[in-house]
Amino acid sequence: MLTAQRAVTPLRAFLVLLFAVLVLFQTMSLPGQFAHMAREDPDMAYLRWPATAVTVFWVLCVQVVIVCTWHLLTLVKRDRIFTEASLRWVDGIVWAVAAAWVVLVGVFLYVGFNADDPGLPLLLFLLVTGVTVLGLLMVVLRALLRQATTLRTDMEAVI
Repeated sequence: MLTAQRAVTPLRAFLVLLFAVLVLFQTMSLPGQFAHMAREDPDMAYLRWPATAVTVFWVLCVQVVIVCTWHLLTLVKRDRIFTEASLRWVDGIVWAVAAAWVVLVGVFLYVGFNADDPGLPLLLFLLVTGVTVLGLLMVVLRALLRQATTLRTDMEAVI
């Protein structure tokens, strides 16, 4: 557990950095990029606001995962990770991944049915597959955390 304790501080520093960069993307880069694309290609300008909303939503989902991870790291640092409190933060991660997945599948279907080039649908399919694996992995890890929490609670009851 000592190694995990040492990893918490640098991981938190990178989470703060990642969160800050995501806020920058969410507020400036993504809206500006889609505005630029709408000016450059007026035929596709109608996609400006839906694309902005979807990408900002995905960034928000990642931010939820970061916040939940921060709270889980706090529990790790306090040696309280194997408690019921940790499960709600893992649930937050699972729900954020699920929400992002649902929107991603919608985008994949929309693009897939309207594409004349297979490149973007294939890329989106790869992303759907990756997010599916991530979501299912989180469900498995949540089940393992629940099992470890139950075992720890049972051991504490015996002692």
